[in-house]
Amino acid sequence: MEALLLPILAEQEQIDLLRQHRKNLRFSSDPMQLSDDSFIKSFRLSKEAFRYVLTEIQDEFPYARKSSLSAQEKLAACLRFFAEGNYQYGAGQDFHVAIAQPTFSKVLTDMLGILERKLCPKWISLEMSPEEQRRAKLNFYRKSGIPGVIMCVDGTHIRIIPPSQDRNLFYNRKGFYSLNVLIVCDDQQRIRFVDSSFQGSNHDSHIWRVSSARAFFEHQHRNGDVNTKILGDAGYPSEPWLVAPFRAAEEGSAESDFNQRHALGRGIIERSIGVLKNRFRCILGARQLHYVPKKAAQIINVCCALHNICLEYDCCQ
Repeated sequence: MEALLLPILAEQEQIDLLRQHRKNLRFSSDPMQLSDDSFIKSFRLSKEAFRYVLTEIQDEFPYARKSSLSAQEKLAACLRFFAEGNYQYGAGQDFHVAIAQPTFSKVLTDMLGILERKLCPKWISLEMSPEEQRRAKLNFYRKSGIPGVIMCVDGTHIRIIPPSQDRNLFYNRKGFYSLNVLIVCDDQQRIRFVDSSFQGSNHDSHIWRVSSARAFFEHQHRNGDVNTKILGDAGYPSEPWLVAPFRAAEEGSAESDFNQRHALGRGIIERSIGVLKNRFRCILGARQLHYVPKKAAQIINVCCALHNICLEYDCCQ
């Protein structure tokens, strides 16, 4: 009997040693002791931005799942995951964020709800001040020669694992499972709107047609703001508040010239999406989010808010 128990006891001892090792790592390595450049490389946020986010979410923790981990450790673990795209194993094995994978899974679930609730409404908004509108119109006009433009819209596919339900709805025309995410940005690459709720099989034009972003611009137009517009590619319908390029324009024609200028103005949305995905690599390229669609959407929304915070705090990579 004792011989049978020996392997079990040895395995348990290894587990206990690993847990103690992680605790020792957490006690001995404070991410805030990293250099400024190393901190941004590891977490994408600067130390100042990190402290700001920590302050914003601190009051939520009495209601979060009980844990021996501090709010700082939980936030650092999630940011590491967003930044690296190595999923939970990477965060769990990181020297500065030594958390076991099962524990991190629970942390991420709690933190996504908190971050989305506290950051997204504050940092993602279509509302612009008069000064922001003047700046955007001037910058877009300089690039495109099109008056009244303040934002651009585009869709981008974020890969997810095949869902257990309605998986055919998530299979897109490019041949993989995804969420088709609608993103609107301004002239500063700030994300002004994101909708991550649509399956990959949905077309950009459909998502736009039923989106609250379109309703916002339509409402502005009907209330007299006829000089404020948004740029979209040929996949979007031309509307009084949305400027799309001409289809099948002949080379050398006035329509072709307009399309070239339109592309110069609209290029910022493609750059914004590229910066977003490269900053938070969990949503980059061929990688997949290994979560149900609702949780994947939360990750995308939070990354968009954090992207705007990075711009505000000048967190260059």
